[in-house]
Amino acid sequence: MPTKTMSLRNRVLVSLIGITAITLFITTLVDFVIDWIDYDEQVAGGFDRSFAQVTELARNGVDPATGEPFASAEALVQLAIERAVSEPGQGFLGIVDGEARWAAPTTVALRVEDDPEFVERVEAEAEGASGTTELTFGTAERTYRVLLVPIAMAANDATDGTDAFVIAYDVSTGRSALLQQHLLSLLVGAFVLALAGLFAWRAFGRVLAPLTAARQTAEEVTASDLSSRIPVEGNDDLALLVGTINAMLDRLEAAFAGQRELLDEVSHELRTPLTIVQGHLELLDEHDPEEVADTRALVLDELARMNRLIEDLLLLAKSGRPDFVRRSEVDLAELLDGVMQKVRPLGDRDWQLESRPEVVVRLDPQRITQALLQLAGNAVQYSAPGSRVAIGAYLEPAAGILRIWVQDAGVGIAPEQRQRVFERFEREEDGGELPTIGGGLGIGLAIVTSIARGHDGAVDLESQPGVGSRFTLVLPLRQSEPDPEPEASGAAA
Repeated sequence: MPTKTMSLRNRVLVSLIGITAITLFITTLVDFVIDWIDYDEQVAGGFDRSFAQVTELARNGVDPATGEPFASAEALVQLAIERAVSEPGQGFLGIVDGEARWAAPTTVALRVEDDPEFVERVEAEAEGASGTTELTFGTAERTYRVLLVPIAMAANDATDGTDAFVIAYDVSTGRSALLQQHLLSLLVGAFVLALAGLFAWRAFGRVLAPLTAARQTAEEVTASDLSSRIPVEGNDDLALLVGTINAMLDRLEAAFAGQRELLDEVSHELRTPLTIVQGHLELLDEHDPEEVADTRALVLDELARMNRLIEDLLLLAKSGRPDFVRRSEVDLAELLDGVMQKVRPLGDRDWQLESRPEVVVRLDPQRITQALLQLAGNAVQYSAPGSRVAIGAYLEPAAGILRIWVQDAGVGIAPEQRQRVFERFEREEDGGELPTIGGGLGIGLAIVTSIARGHDGAVDLESQPGVGSRFTLVLPLRQSEPDPEPEASGAAA
């Protein structure tokens, strides 16, 4: 049973949100730790400032109000509490003779004297304190961080108890505020991330819509129906990809259509000679030497026609391969001279070489020679003995075009039939054959067209019934050492 996989849209979204969420969590955690450390440093700084104030008064030992030494430790504690500058979350308490007697002014928000557990704890700590003591403890109300500063006085202090100045911070409230602040920041970030995820999900849907359409189209495409195409929207990379896929489907549809058409046509064309051969062999009187000889000649002729058909079809099949055309540096004049020598045995015609440019071009000499011989054979087939057949070439450097033509003075082709002559196995409506090549099999001009297309060119036809036809290979000019002025010989070959 196939497992259901997550869509690309969801995978991208989950990855993006996951990375962003981890980043948000880590940055919030790091920020929280930094603020926590800063808060502890602020508390330590508050301790230092308050401690400096108290120790300064004790070190001087002089009451600023009277200018005389402090009468008692209690007077010093009282003055220290009155002069203490409170910071947020900070409170003070004065302990005299081991008891909490002095509270901070009413302007101080933290009232530590109202927390009995706190008072009991600091009184106990002051009882046995031998020096400045810092401690952290919790009560039912909050958690404190405390600095206890003992007060040492002059001998005229009649008290025997322990005196101390207590500085306290409500760290539970401060740290709770930090935690709430960063939790709120994390929640706001998560909310923003959720909104961003929603918008990203919609955006990814629009961006990946062409891929979804491509998948649906691929599911719709079958061997019998290749007509489905993917809608193209926009001009971004995905639109270009969709256009490329559509172009590939066009090529596949054309290839399959051509394959089906070729199979239909080949089966029809091969069926005819096979039927002829079978019929004559079935009616053959093997005791009649003359009939045997005639039948043998007919069978051999039909087999030769089938062989030519198969060779031409193989050539057409190879025309779609990348190595069908192999270009090289070719002297065009020598190529035309060689073609003229090869066309003479094709028929009794007035062969003329009209133009032979002295130029080196890049093309496949064998394929071009093959195309010209095919066209020359076609000219012989549809022209009268002794009539003029001309071959020539012309360069158009400005347009970057090389034109090579074969012109005859034959029967010509009607305008409505000019496109059909390039199609395979075409016949005239009156039962006669259209101008074709290769024994009237209807493939020759298709081969010529394939050779032209292999050179990134085309075949142009100019024809007039009763006057003649001119087939021209129109090829992009790829030349070295160009000669823009072609030399026209005008002489009979």
